[in-house]
Amino acid sequence: MYKHLLIPTDGSSLSEDAVRQGLALAKTLNADVAVLTVSPPFHTFSTDPLTVTETRERHDADCQARAERFLGFARDLARAAGVRCETIHVVNDHPWEAIIATAQSRGCDLILMASHGRRGVAALVLGSETTKVLTHSKIPTLVCR
Repeated sequence: MYKHLLIPTDGSSLSEDAVRQGLALAKTLNADVAVLTVSPPFHTFSTDPLTVTETRERHDADCQARAERFLGFARDLARAAGVRCETIHVVNDHPWEAIIATAQSRGCDLILMASHGRRGVAALVLGSETTKVLTHSKIPTLVCR
């Protein structure tokens, strides 16, 4: 069965639920877990209010702080559950690409991730990282809703 799960998180409540479910599955399977969060690189112009900062240094510090919050949550739950867990923070404009690349480079045999369930115009405008992973990855992907 599955021996190494990748669980991407964006810190949302849906992602936190996916982390919980992924860790429970990993415990049942006696599998290792890698939890990933992806931050956007610094841009001088951004439409995302979370990434608008005055300097690259401030942007990097803000991203690192967010990543530590998201990954710390997963690390604490994994420790409490007795699940081996590696936490990973990468920078990439396209989270879906980082998710697939990380799963491949870490030898993960299952990606377990949340879906925000956007539909219609919101899905077209905002895109869906989950849909892109499902479309482009050859690694089995379990979607939590």
